[in-house]
Amino acid sequence: MTEAPPVLHEDRLDYTPLARSVTLARRRAARLVTEWGHPALSGDVALVVSELMTNALLHGSLRDRLIRVRITATDSVLRVEVSDPRGERLPCPRAAEGTDQFGRGLLLVGALAHRWGSEPRSIGKTVYAEWDLAGRADLFAGAEE
Repeated sequence: MTEAPPVLHEDRLDYTPLARSVTLARRRAARLVTEWGHPALSGDVALVVSELMTNALLHGSLRDRLIRVRITATDSVLRVEVSDPRGERLPCPRAAEGTDQFGRGLLLVGALAHRWGSEPRSIGKTVYAEWDLAGRADLFAGAEE
């Protein structure tokens, strides 16, 4: 069995199921990813957090239950997780028509991240997105300073 690489950075914060939480989570994610040495990924990560938080808010939230955002980085992978209490409502990409206002979020997540998926929890589910860091130029940004 292969041992998982050690987590170099981790952040976890619970949000109330309100629209303003999406903005707060997006800004926090962009700031953290930049601070962790991956500024080239900060925009993509912020957009993915925004999409996953919006989905959790619209499809996975329950009154008085929090939505958790967890971001981790190892030497090789940056991972974003959004957990909500509705395990029976699994994410499913759909084909949006040209004038549809909704329905493109998971397509964006799939286009921006190297992979995404969902995992069950004892209560609810976690939807995640991952980016491979091995070989990224921004991995060593500022190393010579």
